[in-house]
Amino acid sequence: MALALSLERVRAVLLQEVYITARSMEVIVDLPFFSLMTVLVFGFVTRFLATVMNPTVAQYLYLGTMMWEIIRITQYSMTLGALWNVWSHNFSNMFITPLSMPEYILAQILSAATKAIGLFIVVAIVAAVGFDFNVLRMGLGNLTLLFLNLLWFGFSLGLFILGIILRLGTRIQALAWGLVLVFQPITAAYYPLSVMPAAMQVVARLFPPTYVFEAARAGLETPDIRWPDISAAAAENVLYFALSVYFFNYMYRRSRETGQFARNEE
Repeated sequence: MALALSLERVRAVLLQEVYITARSMEVIVDLPFFSLMTVLVFGFVTRFLATVMNPTVAQYLYLGTMMWEIIRITQYSMTLGALWNVWSHNFSNMFITPLSMPEYILAQILSAATKAIGLFIVVAIVAAVGFDFNVLRMGLGNLTLLFLNLLWFGFSLGLFILGIILRLGTRIQALAWGLVLVFQPITAAYYPLSVMPAAMQVVARLFPPTYVFEAARAGLETPDIRWPDISAAAAENVLYFALSVYFFNYMYRRSRETGQFARNEE
């Protein structure tokens, strides 16, 4: 893959993403609408639970719900951006132009990050105003580090799924919606790691979000940054991102060699 990047071509792909996001009812429903409905529903659930149990423990569920959206939005944006071009029979045409795959992926990463940041700010405001849940109580620095780690994991997952789609075709496009859900129960998104069986805890510690969610819950008690958890998440993210880049490059190359890249639009 070429290393030289053109910011103008990256900007062109980002402009296309703006048009797709603004005019696609599916994207509007799956991103802002779904996120808003989630924060509203779980806000009321958390309010109810706070009346029958320790309010801080009840807020674990709400916090996990909000922070899970970072992963979901990032991964969804990266994979669906490509699928929209496949569905419109335009994906292979884009690469007849000087546009390179690294430029396309960079644009998808920037688009996904922008959507994740924007929507997280929106749901955080809704949570604060509507349900008196201020995510900033864990500290801005702490929240920023946790957010970046979840964003990074979303990039890796998005690249991994996109590689599979390019290689195997749209018949497995459901992975763009469903695969991310596999990580919900094994990363302790909504509950402390300690409630999981010992064997599952070992598995959970293999994934960066586990450390992020643990640190986030601790942040509800004190805004101190839990550097061991942050460092562990960052180290695993470096590994997973490197593996996902390698995997994507391999699947993309095989897709071109076998002709699947062009057949994806049939």
